[in-house]
Amino acid sequence: MIRQNIKDSLKAIIAKYLQDKGITDRLNFTLEIPPGNIDADFALNAAMLIAKKAKTKPRTVAQELIDITVKEIPELIEKAEIAGAGFINLRIKNEIFYKELETILREKDKYGSFPENNKEKILVEFVSANPTGPLHIGHGRGAAIGDSIARILKHLGYNVTKEYYLNDYGNQMLVLSKSAEIRFRQLKGEKIDFPADYYQGRYVIDIAKRLVSENRDRDIDEINFKYEAVKDILSGIKDNLKDFAVEFDDWFSESKITANKDKNGKTEVDKTCEYLLAKGDAYIKGGALWLASTKFGDDKDRVLKRSDGRYTYLASDTAYHKNKFERGFTKLVNLWGADHHGYVARIKACVQMLGFDKKVLDIILYQFVLLVRNGQSVIMSTRTGEFITLKEVVDEVGKDTCRFFFLLRAPDSQLEFDLELAKKQSSENPVFYVQYVNARCSSIIRESKNRSGITTEIKNINFSLLNTKEERDLIKQLAAFCDTLALSEKTMSPHHFTVYLIELADIFHKFYEKCRVLTDDTNLTSARLKLIESVAIIIKNGLNLLGISVPDKM
Repeated sequence: MIRQNIKDSLKAIIAKYLQDKGITDRLNFTLEIPPGNIDADFALNAAMLIAKKAKTKPRTVAQELIDITVKEIPELIEKAEIAGAGFINLRIKNEIFYKELETILREKDKYGSFPENNKEKILVEFVSANPTGPLHIGHGRGAAIGDSIARILKHLGYNVTKEYYLNDYGNQMLVLSKSAEIRFRQLKGEKIDFPADYYQGRYVIDIAKRLVSENRDRDIDEINFKYEAVKDILSGIKDNLKDFAVEFDDWFSESKITANKDKNGKTEVDKTCEYLLAKGDAYIKGGALWLASTKFGDDKDRVLKRSDGRYTYLASDTAYHKNKFERGFTKLVNLWGADHHGYVARIKACVQMLGFDKKVLDIILYQFVLLVRNGQSVIMSTRTGEFITLKEVVDEVGKDTCRFFFLLRAPDSQLEFDLELAKKQSSENPVFYVQYVNARCSSIIRESKNRSGITTEIKNINFSLLNTKEERDLIKQLAAFCDTLALSEKTMSPHHFTVYLIELADIFHKFYEKCRVLTDDTNLTSARLKLIESVAIIIKNGLNLLGISVPDKM
C-alpha cells in the first residue's frame, strides 16, 4: 500500500497547490516506477501537467511542489529531485519499507485484502463452452484467466461467485443428440450415412459405444440421446477443469430460462422480451421482435424473436443477464473468446435496457493459443485428429506450467505456447523459476532451525540492518504486491502477476548472490530470515492467485 499512501498524500498537497494558484481543473497525475538506473522509488509528472494549465515552466512548478512536499510529509520522503523536463523523482524513507515488511509478516495470506469490499457481490462467468465436445486449449486459456480473475477479486475482499453457463438448449443440442443416435445405429449394424455438419469427434463414437453396451436389449426410442451425450461430455469437462484447479460455485443451465415455465406458462426469456417491448426498447417489425440496441451504441438493431417464433441467442443471453441481476449481483464479469467481439456492444446495450449502468458489466475478450513444438506449430491432435484438447496439454506439461503459460500475456494478446520450454525443469521455464524461489526460501528457513540465538518475534527484529541496495530492492518489490493487485483489478487481467513474480524472482536471486542469510551476526541473520519469510509469503500468495502450487522442495 506504499504507493497508494504516497499518492493519497500527494493528492492533498497538489489540490491545495492548485487552489492557491486559482486552478480549478482536476489533475490526473501519475506516480510511476522510474527506470532501474535512476536512484528513486517513484516519478511524479504533476509539475508538467500543472505548468501547461498555468502557462509557466514545469521545472519552476516542480521545485515549488518539492518544497511543499518535503515540508508536508517529511515522514515519507527522504529525497525529492527534479529530473528532465519537470519530473519529480521521489525516494521514500527506508522506515516506510520496513513497516510494510512488518505488515506482510503479520497479515501473511491476508496481505492486500480489504474486508469492507465484501459488500459488493461479483459474478465471474467463464469457460461456458457448449457441452458438445471436450474442452480445447482455447477454453483452457479462458479457464485460467477467469479463475485467476475470480481469485484476485476474492483476495481483494469481494464476495465472488464463479459460474459456468451451460448451453444445454437449442439447435446444437439437437445436432449432438442426432450425432450420438446415428453413431449408435451404425454400431448396431445399420447402414446409415453420418452428415458432414454433425459432430465428427471420436468422443461421439465413445458415447455411442457406452450406450450400446448398456442398452443391448432396449428399444432405441427409450434412449434419451441428448441426456446421455451431455452427461458424458459434461462429466469430462468437469473432470478436466478439476484437474486444472478450476471449480465452479454454480453450473447455470440455459434450460432454466428457456424451457422452465411459471404458472402462467411463461419462460424467463418470454418475460424478458415482454418487459423490453413494454419499455419501448423492443419493437415488432415484419413479424419478428427486434431489440432497439442502436439506442445504446450498437451499430444496428438485433432480432430477439424470429418471425417463426424461435428466440435468438441474444434473447436468452439478455434473460440470463437479467437473471444475474435478480440474484443480487452488483457487478458482472464475462470472459469470452475474441471471436465474440461483435457481441459486446449488443450485450452492453441489453444491460442498459434492463436499467443498469453498462459499467457494471466487464467483458474480457481473450485470444486463442498457438501451440509450438520444436519451433513448429502444432495443428492436429495426435489423439483425436481434430483439435488439441486441454487434457492433452495438461497431461504433457502439467497443470502448473499450463496455467502459468496461459497467463503470461494479457488476455487480448496472442499467446504462443512452447511445449518444449514448458517441460524444462530449469530457470528457462518461468514457472519453475518462480516456484524455485519458494523452495530455496523454505530450505533456508529449515536450515535456520538448527541455529541458536535467532530472534523470531517481529517486534524484536532490527530491520534497519537490511540496508543494502539488494535488500531494499527486494523489500520494494514485495511491497509492490498491492500495486499489482490494484492493476489486475483495474485491467481485469491476471497476467500482471506472472510479470510481477518473474521480476520478484530476478530480484531475489540478485539478493541471494550478494547477501548471505545465515551469518555469524545473529541480529542480521534474524532480520534477513524475516525478509526471506516475507518473500515466501508473497510468492505463495501470488502463485495461489494464479492457481499454481507452491512446492517447498524441488
